[in-house]
Amino acid sequence: MSAAAEPDRPVVDVGPPAHGGHCVARLDGRVVFVRHALPGERVRLEITDRRSRFWRADAVEILDASADRVPSIWPEAGPGGVGGAELAHVALPAQRDWKRQVLADTLRRIGGEEVAADVAALEESAGAAVPPVAVLGDDDATDGLHTRTRVELTVDAEGRAGMFRFRSHKVLALQHMPLAHEAIAELALLGADSPWRRTWRPGARVEAIAPSSGPPLVLVDGEAASPRKGRRSGPPRRSVREVVPSAVGELAYRVAGAGFWQVHRHAPETLVSAVLSAAGELGGKRVLELYSGAGLLTLPLARSVGEDGAVVSIDGSEDAVRDARRNLHAYPNTVLGKARVDAASVREAAAFDELAAGVGGADVVVLDPPRAGAGTNVVTAVAELAPERVVLVACDPAALARDLEAARRNGYRVTALAPFDLFPHTHHFEIVATLTRR
Repeated sequence: MSAAAEPDRPVVDVGPPAHGGHCVARLDGRVVFVRHALPGERVRLEITDRRSRFWRADAVEILDASADRVPSIWPEAGPGGVGGAELAHVALPAQRDWKRQVLADTLRRIGGEEVAADVAALEESAGAAVPPVAVLGDDDATDGLHTRTRVELTVDAEGRAGMFRFRSHKVLALQHMPLAHEAIAELALLGADSPWRRTWRPGARVEAIAPSSGPPLVLVDGEAASPRKGRRSGPPRRSVREVVPSAVGELAYRVAGAGFWQVHRHAPETLVSAVLSAAGELGGKRVLELYSGAGLLTLPLARSVGEDGAVVSIDGSEDAVRDARRNLHAYPNTVLGKARVDAASVREAAAFDELAAGVGGADVVVLDPPRAGAGTNVVTAVAELAPERVVLVACDPAALARDLEAARRNGYRVTALAPFDLFPHTHHFEIVATLTRR
């Protein structure tokens, strides 16, 4: 059926993937970003958002399916459902190829041809524009399910736990959470018969945490809770223990339950390994770490530099810095500062006054910024320090592309790139980039 025959449910041929979990299609010359589709498919659309420059739509009927389409692992996240699993209908290998294509396109379109050429040169022998997206742990054996150790829910007006409908403030009660760690699923948070309903009220924010060591923790509006005893008395925050194996030995952390920690069960180990490998030999060197959080990377960096080296880390969150200080208390070769990461704080932190008798500069800089990226001013300030190498951890390919373009303008180019599938069944992934002076 043609678009003209049924204007409210037009039919389109789906084009390539785009950043954000969509595919690109065209309808009467207009760009339409389509969710729940795959490249090469012919689908019937339901238009969900009309804007002057583009429309958004859901694929509500698949007329000609891709060979990479599989039954959705989470139908509740399908058209009209909750956000958080927009690739649930895509076979895992195809998901990783999707992400590789998005990374290559974003590096070229936003980073520019020079950045794209630098990355392409790294993989010429493999014949790929960017490296393949790496699998974590046993994801292939588990189909990428039960990987998330942190889940956030909201309680609807009837007291049932759920999530927001995509691009909406409406809470949809859930029956299943196939991405959640088994320990979270066993808590029985979902459904009308959940024993937790006596613990919370409509509109409450529920956080479920399955740490690598110890029992799971549930926070209701920031307070530790139990289905039998209701909210517990005492401080509104509780910490959990996380243990991460690494090349520098077992790493132990205490992290506030409501604090930030990588959600994939294999992500902490994967990122520690990737960052240490990218940083190279660190013995006796000065490392500046930006956006340090609770110290996931700070601890292995402090062990790696040894007594003759130094690590200075800064983060803008007081809670995160408090956690980091607890985790690094046995390492006098570290300084952990609470400050907004900007050009001024980068220059001040790089003085290393407390550890290196006023010797300025840094041999290695490690950055793990939030989704928005570090930004031109911070990247420029880092380049002014003239480190031997920069290790940049990014969770958004567009932000990474912007930061790599700024680094190239300031004399650095990417010499290694490693993407990781830390978020199966979503469009998100993580990238560790190594930059050296040109």
